[in-house]
Amino acid sequence: RDVNPQAPTHVLVIPKEHIPSLEALGDQHGDLLASLVAAANEVAREDGVAGGFRVVTNIGRAAGQSVDHLHLHVLGGRSMSWPPG
Repeated sequence: RDVNPQAPTHVLVIPKEHIPSLEALGDQHGDLLASLVAAANEVAREDGVAGGFRVVTNIGRAAGQSVDHLHLHVLGGRSMSWPPG
């Protein structure tokens, strides 16, 4: 769970393999990316937000990336506005 949650459900999905950001993924990371998406879907189901949640990853400081390790934010449990932030 995120230490500074932005929604009732705010869980981080973090791969064990060090990858700086989504931008650094290559063709060899297809299985890793699929497992991250599967984990995000599992979090949504377990937290009861399946069918209405957002998955976010920030790339670079200008986009708000504060940790240089790929991770997905799974957010749900409230209405999401667009455009974000």
